[in-house]
Amino acid sequence: MLLKIAWRNIWRSRTRSLVVIGAIAVGVWAVIFLISFSTGMVSSYVNSTIQNQLSHIQLHHPDFSKDHDIKFGINNPEAMLEKIGSLPDVSATTQRSLASGMLSSSKGARGVKIQGIVPESEVSVTHLESKIVEGEYLDAEKRNPILISRLLAEKLNVKLRSKMVITFQDKKGEIVAGAFRVNGIFDTGVNAFDEFHVFINRDDLNRLAGDSAMTHEIAVLLDNPAMLDSTVAGLRRLYPELSVQSYKEISPEIELFESQIQLSASIFTVIVMLALIFGIINTMLMAVLERYRELGMLMAIGMNKVRIFLMIMFETILLGLIAAPIGLIIGWLTVHWLNKTGISLSWYSEGMAEFGMAEVVYPELFPQFYGQLAVSVAITAVLASIYPPPGKIPRRAGGALTKNF
Repeated sequence: MLLKIAWRNIWRSRTRSLVVIGAIAVGVWAVIFLISFSTGMVSSYVNSTIQNQLSHIQLHHPDFSKDHDIKFGINNPEAMLEKIGSLPDVSATTQRSLASGMLSSSKGARGVKIQGIVPESEVSVTHLESKIVEGEYLDAEKRNPILISRLLAEKLNVKLRSKMVITFQDKKGEIVAGAFRVNGIFDTGVNAFDEFHVFINRDDLNRLAGDSAMTHEIAVLLDNPAMLDSTVAGLRRLYPELSVQSYKEISPEIELFESQIQLSASIFTVIVMLALIFGIINTMLMAVLERYRELGMLMAIGMNKVRIFLMIMFETILLGLIAAPIGLIIGWLTVHWLNKTGISLSWYSEGMAEFGMAEVVYPELFPQFYGQLAVSVAITAVLASIYPPPGKIPRRAGGALTKNF
């Protein structure tokens, strides 16, 4: 009976009820949009790092992970690639030779990290070939081609077909150098990476170093990122003599960003829910104060304060139950649409590139958050409905009308 009365009371004052419903729905939508936007920004950074730089898992000689010395390589990499590639959750693998050295042109020089890659297998692990903005990707048949970033090309004042010299130390500690020609210019959108990395054929780097079998890194791409931890554990059992690291361990800031998503979601939710609580309390308190005579009449015909309190509580909860699905549906539709179209932040592209984030953000949201938000709205409605408690319902409302009877 109380539930039925509460439902009818809601629609007796349509304007007030619609205002409360609208406030809750907008609050729910705002939380969904803010969290999905933040998640999209972090995801763009993580995906860009995995696809263009790290891959999901990397294997190194334990001492190479500490010192990055060219003499610490991986033995028998070909057999390892075949074995790792046969694992069920592995999508692709590649091997790389790495060195730190100097890149010189006629206009200047820069310290860089030299990556000797196998072009055919590298394209299946990273998406470097899709980041070429001028020229072409590496060709194994050409002699000494090199890929440099647009940022380096501008700073060293070079262009396609320009001659450049790479200088580094070989395994014996002797200085070796080789002449290369710019075959392509890339732009990953991550300035911190582009400024210090160049790519050449692994065979060319190994020839200069004097070791044709030299390999320092094996990169692994997974079909399902959710299998990351189990795959890392399996590789560590297979190769206990090597350092096996996930992208989270190689780049700790990625794990920090990912862990902050849930924290950000909780903070945004708490802030908006607190605002909703006070908004609902204010509206329902005004509703109670405006209904002195009505409440007094109900008390005069035998309804006690507890029942009146429960009736008002049911009204508040029903408003939340109506508004929450509306906000959730609108929020889901917004995220679904923006996930396809994206939000362009081209005005801030230069600043975002410094942090490795794309200028177009595609909002996304983990599905379980919708359930968590629905529970949060329900709790908010219950908390807001507690005030005013039975003891705060004015005595004069019931007393005055009782005398008239």
